[in-house]
Amino acid sequence: MGICSSSESTSVATARLILHDGSLQEFSYPIKVSYVLQKNPSCFICNSDDMDFDDALLAIGDDEELQLGQLYFALPLSRLKQPLQPQEMAALAVKASAALMKRGAGDKYGNRRRSVSPVVFTAKELKSRKRVVAGRGRKKFAANLTAIPE
Repeated sequence: MGICSSSESTSVATARLILHDGSLQEFSYPIKVSYVLQKNPSCFICNSDDMDFDDALLAIGDDEELQLGQLYFALPLSRLKQPLQPQEMAALAVKASAALMKRGAGDKYGNRRRSVSPVVFTAKELKSRKRVVAGRGRKKFAANLTAIPE
């Protein structure tokens, strides 16, 4: 038996919330939406997994908790129940990617986390993707990738 160590930082699952201004908040424990909204009263919270093109943006209930390992967005109340356009989803993806990459630049111990480059699609590419229906009624896009350039 011996002591094992690794240069890789261990990561704890967190609930990640991307605020309207592009900043990132992380919670290492389940937290109620109502608590988050106290600090952001002009927003609503939605789960990134429930966001789809041309579907209305729906708020998570005040009594629900943000789940560890999930990504959420705080969006202005004016967007509530409005359809999500491809350009808006792309902008949210860029905002989330920037916030996550900024957070991944280094932790409090100086360890650098690995990050991936964001995937960017043009509006024409987004419209040409075929939709397929996956489990639980969620719509997904069929991937047509043959290679990923480095």
